[in-house]
Amino acid sequence: MLAALPATVTATREDDLKALRARIEALRTELGSREVDRREARDALRASETAISEATRALATLEAQGRQLRTSLARIGDRRRSLEQGLAARRRALGQLLVARSRASAPDVVRLVLAGEDPNEVARQMHYLSILSQAAARAIEAQRGNLAELERLRDDSAAQARELSEIEARQRADREKVLAERRERRRVLERVAVELRAGRREMKQMLADEQRLSRVVREISRVLASRPGAGFQPGDREQASPAPGVPFASLRGRLELPVRGELAGRFPAQRSAGARAKGLFIRAQQGDPVKAVAAGRVVYSDWMRGFGNLLIVDHGEAYLSVYGNNESLLKHTGETVNAGETVATVGASGGREESGVYFELRHLGQAFDPLRWVGNR
Repeated sequence: MLAALPATVTATREDDLKALRARIEALRTELGSREVDRREARDALRASETAISEATRALATLEAQGRQLRTSLARIGDRRRSLEQGLAARRRALGQLLVARSRASAPDVVRLVLAGEDPNEVARQMHYLSILSQAAARAIEAQRGNLAELERLRDDSAAQARELSEIEARQRADREKVLAERRERRRVLERVAVELRAGRREMKQMLADEQRLSRVVREISRVLASRPGAGFQPGDREQASPAPGVPFASLRGRLELPVRGELAGRFPAQRSAGARAKGLFIRAQQGDPVKAVAAGRVVYSDWMRGFGNLLIVDHGEAYLSVYGNNESLLKHTGETVNAGETVATVGASGGREESGVYFELRHLGQAFDPLRWVGNR
């Protein structure tokens, strides 16, 4: 387990993270203010796809709470069944004790002495009765304790069942919300298609989108260089794979792609009229988990034109990984993640017609071929 960081270091990191978040928000506002035709349908995607991301994240949280409650209810059920079996057994034993006690009723000592009965036999009968009485008293006390525990378990079970029912009701409401947002998104996409068919040049959009992402990456790199505490530091979080504390540069040839799917192109992919993508697009099923390729810290988690719900992870040493077109972002800026940890879900946000993940690797702000760093494909 890692040792606790000194309070001064923790405070510095919090200040650095606040500075990073503030700069990202300022940059997002600045980029938005420079966009032309802000009333066009593409901008309506932001609200719809952000709502889908938030609803899906809330749904994932509710589902986790539901699983925990179901596990707790199962344990309570097992304990209740065990207690009920024990109560039945004790009832039988107590009945036998009471029958034995009634049969061996207390002898008339005076009558037995006058009749010449052996005093030792009288003493044995009295002692036997005493043992029966004590055993019956203990059984009754144990029965009372078990009945009280069973009643408490019944109350706990009822309370947790009510809580689970409320969670399931919220889950149904959240599912309906996600479905409604997806219907709204489809309507927006139809308007986008109309605008594109009306003559908007896709080449200009692509170039603008790529320049926008490159500028955000450069700005993040600049902030990380000036505020190191905002980025990922060795030892911030134990890596799940391949080993804790391994520098990102040493992972070349050992990374896994963030999602299983079909590669739509290779780096640098020819897109149209000379435009080249700086990453890969991996076709995958909507809702599939998107996993961090290495341990790091989330330095961007927001919607961006052309890339939809976008996540950027800093891995230290000026290495960044970029995950775009997600349906939902499950991590916030400032959170640390392990290698292989789910950070988003596959979608088609940002105007994509097919679901998948846009994936980049960058060093010092410059994109490089991710496939050269991937092991088994």
